[in-house]
Amino acid sequence: MIAKRDYYEILGVDRNAPDDELKASYRKLALKYHPDRNPADKTAEENFKEAAEAYEVLRDPQKRNIYDQFGHHGLEGTGFSGFGGFEDIFSSFGDIFEDFFGFSTGRRPRTRAQRGSDLRYDISLDFMEGAFGTETEIEIQKMEVCPACKGSACEEGTYHEACSRCQGTGQVSQTQGFFTIRTTCPYCRGKGQTIPHPCSNCRGSGQIKLRKKVAVKIPGGVDSGSRLRLTGEGEPGINGGPPGDLYVFIHVKPHEFFKRDDTNITCQIPISFVQAALGDKIGIPTLNGKKTLDIPKGTQPGDLFRFRGEGIPSLRSRRRGDQIIQIMVKTPTNLTKKQESLLKEFAKLESGRLSNKLKNILKSGPAKGAI
Repeated sequence: MIAKRDYYEILGVDRNAPDDELKASYRKLALKYHPDRNPADKTAEENFKEAAEAYEVLRDPQKRNIYDQFGHHGLEGTGFSGFGGFEDIFSSFGDIFEDFFGFSTGRRPRTRAQRGSDLRYDISLDFMEGAFGTETEIEIQKMEVCPACKGSACEEGTYHEACSRCQGTGQVSQTQGFFTIRTTCPYCRGKGQTIPHPCSNCRGSGQIKLRKKVAVKIPGGVDSGSRLRLTGEGEPGINGGPPGDLYVFIHVKPHEFFKRDDTNITCQIPISFVQAALGDKIGIPTLNGKKTLDIPKGTQPGDLFRFRGEGIPSLRSRRRGDQIIQIMVKTPTNLTKKQESLLKEFAKLESGRLSNKLKNILKSGPAKGAI
């Protein structure tokens, strides 16, 4: 087996050559050994392939790094094994050749399969739908393969025909000096085919715009900013390419009582100062209905209580967060005379208790270290 030459040696550059120097060197070699300039010359053909292989590796930073460290043997693990022939080279470097020479050097029209475009749909959910999920149906407007011609773009019973101008190659040729210049056929626009009888339903495009209903299953735990991907529900592909995807963007409406904090929910519960002082049992709304909360004696405004597992399901683990209850103590208004009398009596007792506590502090003297 003949050992491969060093790629830097082939292009005539040093190992630190920048990209523009690599490209300039390859352009010079491609021009020198181009098959249109060297018909039936096997040596020129091999040199042309050799230069293309060297440039393909060295223009790719990842391949170049592997080659610099491990040589030709290292590239074997990447799956790169050079070019099989001119068609591979022209297909890979078509845009480069157009840049080099000002015309296309491909041997056949390039009708590459193209993936269809993605679509976007915005959906609004109420708070509970976001929390527990829902199934719904949306209607989108998109392009679909024409049902009349099944995407062929031809009227029923008719077919594509080879372009008479370029004989089905998609390119027309002109000879200029050493080169045979191939340019895109202006008649078929490079497709190599024409449609004598276009489909009347899609006007020869092979696609029509229509409205389609799509079922959407929304998992519990989504929030505003979440998005769902529906594979294959985007625009159809071109030249046999796969369809695009549909992305559903979620917007969740706020709740009048609950507020969301990741997978936790928070709420504020008002209680009277009597309930706060004496304690009580009260019903608390949760996402699943009412639940009893024990208010202990002496509860203060702003105290927090927690219901474990009563929050929002996690999209990853499906475990639910907690419900956090903040206590708001209400000051009574519009008191009756009896209520005022009782509160005044309570105030006297409370004032006496606080006064005795203060006297005891004063008797004990200043705190150690006080100034």
